[in-house]
Amino acid sequence: MTKKTIVHVTLAFGMALGFASLAHAEMVLSQVIVDLLPGKPPRDDIEVFNDGSERMYVSAEPFEIRFAGTPFEQRLPATDPERSGILVSPQKLVLSPGERRTIRIAAIGERPAADRVYRVAIKPVAGPLSADASALKMFVGYDALVLIRPAQFTGDVAAERKGKALLLTNAGNTAQELFDGRQCDTSGKNCRSLEAKRLYPGATWQQALPFDTPVIYKVAIGSLIRERRF
Repeated sequence: MTKKTIVHVTLAFGMALGFASLAHAEMVLSQVIVDLLPGKPPRDDIEVFNDGSERMYVSAEPFEIRFAGTPFEQRLPATDPERSGILVSPQKLVLSPGERRTIRIAAIGERPAADRVYRVAIKPVAGPLSADASALKMFVGYDALVLIRPAQFTGDVAAERKGKALLLTNAGNTAQELFDGRQCDTSGKNCRSLEAKRLYPGATWQQALPFDTPVIYKVAIGSLIRERRF
């Protein structure tokens, strides 16, 4: 839920011939969720920090997620900002040890009628290798989530109870995050925590329940948090 989530991504490399020594570089991101809400600037930054002792080469590649959270979900390269609605700049960085660089995420054009959902793959990539040594490099990246929200929110999460199951459908035009879910027995005791979920527009999710009693969830759109009873 916090905006400044810190994510560590390890880049480890060593000699392919089996030498024991390994050099390590860590990529640290200032945040992994960019939520471009109405009434706020249509842009935000992700700071990338090289916390290691080696030079780091980083790429930032955007993808649009169509039909997010549904069986028809698609991940499509967002190469043309005018068509995809998102600009990521720069898409290639070189960071010296201890250096910080900023990746700008910006919405292009007017706000959509419903959420546009993106992932930006931020990952270390192979840099120059010495010609007289064989090397093995292992890279781990991270998909930052980007939401471009509509100017006005409509609709809400609809619920249906089926025995000990709760079926939730986002009938609105923007993603909602359900968290701190709980359900107690008929005496109000023996309370259980329930799974958290980000529910995108048009998506449906089924949560198994331990009891037949009401369910309480906190539901968030950005920093707006309310409590729902299902």
